[in-house]
Amino acid sequence: MSSTTMKRNLCGRRGAWLLLGLLLAAVPLVASTARIYVTNRGGTTISVIDPATNKVVEVIKGIESPEVVRFSPDGSRLYIANRSVDVLYVMDRKSGKYIKKVPLSGWANDAAVTSDGKLIVVCIRNTGQEAEDVGALDIIDAKSLEKIKSIPVKRGLHDVSLTADGKFAAAGSPPGQFITVFDLQKMEIAWEVQYDQGVLVLTVDSNPDGSGHRIFAQLNQTNGFSVVDFATHKEVQRITNPGEPKGFPSGCEGISHGIAISPDHKTLWTNSRPANAVFVYSLPDLKLLGHVSLPETPVPGKAPRGGGPAWITFSPDGKTAYDSTCGTKSVSAIDVEAMKEITRIPVGEMPDRISTLALP
Repeated sequence: MSSTTMKRNLCGRRGAWLLLGLLLAAVPLVASTARIYVTNRGGTTISVIDPATNKVVEVIKGIESPEVVRFSPDGSRLYIANRSVDVLYVMDRKSGKYIKKVPLSGWANDAAVTSDGKLIVVCIRNTGQEAEDVGALDIIDAKSLEKIKSIPVKRGLHDVSLTADGKFAAAGSPPGQFITVFDLQKMEIAWEVQYDQGVLVLTVDSNPDGSGHRIFAQLNQTNGFSVVDFATHKEVQRITNPGEPKGFPSGCEGISHGIAISPDHKTLWTNSRPANAVFVYSLPDLKLLGHVSLPETPVPGKAPRGGGPAWITFSPDGKTAYDSTCGTKSVSAIDVEAMKEITRIPVGEMPDRISTLALP
């Protein structure tokens, strides 16, 4: 081979490698598009899961008994409620530094952010103003980070869900045995539904235009959920989960605890502690599709106990459901289509409320 030919071959190889390098540099690295936040209510941490790997990639420390994490629409801020102090922590997500601690009316449970990001609403379980468990819905302006209204209710509030248009909030009361629906434009109580037992976790089913259609609410003595019609303001149906599987004690608190609508709005997922499982119903007709058994809590020398399924969220694409189980210190990642647990993610003490941040 002549020296000229050798030079040409080398130049050709170098050019090919250079071109390949330029092509690789031009292709962006695949980045995760979401984070799953899990409050560890029995400790002082919040675990952050990357749904692309189903591994904990961050732990937020130093918040005693964290209750819930919610987000600004652009993902830049975290809104964190906890049991230890009567404030809402506002944290810069990237730096982890506090922007402000917003004073609340009392001990907070759940919180939610309107779809336009303008309002943060916080369920107050106990205002501390009466010997009895008296509650409120605190409303915070997200721009000024000031509480602009506190709407009192007869008893403490546990969980809150908003209509997709952000005009109404529905909150349940375990001790008061009622659902209160708040008009967030008028900032007043719109209507209530009274029950014969405590109201735990609920979720609002919205119409395509964002207005309220139904409320699905779990009750603390029912293995199932209640259905409330937004138009008539009345309970129209009560669904009981199947009797099988069964045999597990209720565990943490409540019989059914944790309910959520899938992102494609085709299924409703509802936890059952006696079954130690999550049941899946079709929407809009609420026909049972099946169930997924959840982790058990081993007990030395005795039969295992239920894991205490607590809360449910989904990856933004709706392909994976995440179910926290407070007794097993873990979160189950579930294949939605197959209705099968695909992995179990260890987190902190007593994992509780779980929420999804879709990264911009």
